Amino acid sequence: MKIAVIGNGIVGSCVGGWLQRHHHEVILIDPLEAGMACSYGNAGSLSPGACLPVGLPGMWKKVPRWLLDPLGPLTVRWSYLPTVLPWLLRLLRHSSRAEVERIAAALRSLLAPVFDSYAPLVERASVTGLVRQNGTLYVYSSADSARRWQWGMQLRQRLGVELLPVGQQELETLEPDLRGRFRFGLRATDNGSTPDPAALTQGIFEQCVRDGAKVIRQRAIGFEQRNGQVRAVQLDNGTTVKVDGVVIAAGAWSAVLTRVLGLRVPLESQRGYHVTLPHSGVQLQHTVMAPEHNLMVNPMHAGLRLAGTVEFAGLLAPPQVARAEALLRQGQAMFPHLCAEGYQHWMGHRPCLPDSLPVIGPIPRVENAWCAFGHGHLGMSSAATTGRELAALISGTPVQVDLSPFAPQRFSR
Repeated sequence: MKIAVIGNGIVGSCVGGWLQRHHHEVILIDPLEAGMACSYGNAGSLSPGACLPVGLPGMWKKVPRWLLDPLGPLTVRWSYLPTVLPWLLRLLRHSSRAEVERIAAALRSLLAPVFDSYAPLVERASVTGLVRQNGTLYVYSSADSARRWQWGMQLRQRLGVELLPVGQQELETLEPDLRGRFRFGLRATDNGSTPDPAALTQGIFEQCVRDGAKVIRQRAIGFEQRNGQVRAVQLDNGTTVKVDGVVIAAGAWSAVLTRVLGLRVPLESQRGYHVTLPHSGVQLQHTVMAPEHNLMVNPMHAGLRLAGTVEFAGLLAPPQVARAEALLRQGQAMFPHLCAEGYQHWMGHRPCLPDSLPVIGPIPRVENAWCAFGHGHLGMSSAATTGRELAALISGTPVQVDLSPFAPQRFSR
């Protein structure tokens, strides 16, 4: 089959790579270079255990504070509140304990095979060095403080995530630059990271091209349909591309395309910010997550990356540089010797659904169209498994993950 993949971020690139492994002809459609949108700014975590949704029990109590703190870890711009309010109410409905347990189990099934799913792609592309299984450290000011996050950590453990307690002495041996700031930690031994999310995306994408994928640097704007099938993709330059099938993996812009095919999904941009410090003076061997600071810290080729903020303001509002600067201040609170010289900041649109689950699977009433988007902040961690499972589904071979929790039509039931 000749299948068009719309979107060449990490999800679209992995879908393309796995489709080729099933001997499909692939067309990659995106006006941008591979990995230059949301995937570029990813925090770099590859986490089989990052299975907790955005909406957690008790979240409703925090909503007033979100609205009052424009620089908080999760905020909504007042001008966008009328637009996003129905979406936020849905998010809260998915934050009960029973719902969180259901969602976490589904996410765990998608995340657990992350390294197995990436292995054939990165080996084929000769970029194995961009995937490392070096673990994550969750660090806290004390063991008592860590108990504030105990329910979520215990849920992870019930789902098979290994979290080992780490005392202050061991913590400072593992990461000397944490000395004096944190007295307790949990080590997620199965987690990993990439030192360059953009290069990982580009490596997989470029191997798709070497393996025969056609690249079209245009924006897909619609489809030609006949007898319940997509026969061609319409491009913004007025041309069309004939296809046997299409996968929509266009990130936060995907809902516009699914709507053309009769599927409405409540897709929202979870605007994420990061700061990268090329001369930080901080040496880390692990990805470090500090829940008290709402900060993830990852050592990368480009420098130390600080991430951990969410903003709801839609696709059109300009970035709020002050949010990136707030990340920098949190980093300086964690590492008093942190050097900010030459730092760079970024904002990108992470596509998310109110239940924190992506949409993976066929579009109803269209025989040859599939979805692969909505991965939120877990795109890098779940892209390869999404590609593996969707390629199997399209090819009529057995899938290894139950895709029913990710059904595209679940919001219209």
